[in-house]
Amino acid sequence: MSNSSSISYFLLLALADTWQLQLLHFCLFLGISLAALLGNGLIISAVACGHHLHTPMFFFLLNLALTDLGSICTTVPKAMHNSLWDTRQISYTGCAAQAFFFLFFISAEVSFLTIMCYDRYMSICKPLHYGTLLGSRACAHMAAAAWASAFLYSLLHTANTFSLPLCHGNVLGQFFCEIPHILKLSCSCSYLRELGLIVFSISLVFGCFVFIVFSYVQIFRLC
Repeated sequence: MSNSSSISYFLLLALADTWQLQLLHFCLFLGISLAALLGNGLIISAVACGHHLHTPMFFFLLNLALTDLGSICTTVPKAMHNSLWDTRQISYTGCAAQAFFFLFFISAEVSFLTIMCYDRYMSICKPLHYGTLLGSRACAHMAAAAWASAFLYSLLHTANTFSLPLCHGNVLGQFFCEIPHILKLSCSCSYLRELGLIVFSISLVFGCFVFIVFSYVQIFRLC
């Protein structure tokens, strides 16, 4: 039986057993990375260079592209490396960093999707208040709040998860470090605290989803 103090690395899920399939997975991950880099890079470049695109919608779209690019770059390069070099290892510190940044970018992405929905709702349903409620300063404040809340959220989850003692080995059932799979290795009842945070997070995401659906229903009713 091991604990977290003696674990120096984790073993990620092996996606294939043969070299041919590993090479195929590498090419697949490479294609995903290049597509994400090209698509999001074009969005970022267009919004940054096009002065006529300096509007709230495109400002939030730029931030959304950054979150999408960040989440891809957090998980895919390591999976490409493991597939190409036939290895499954990731260091304990590297796993914690990957879990942190993946949560950071995913939670920020959910925030910006919700903000963009609010932007469209205000511009279509309440155009007279749009300029007042979504000025440049308000947009900057909302973006800063989204990034800051994502940072605190991911820091809380990651610190709580990696503070738990681990006694069920170091093999993860996922090709990247994901908190639910790390919790399966915990031997402490305190993992229920992290499960409570996950349930709370799911509730927040569901609330954002309901708000998005409600907003688009109102938009379609006016069209």
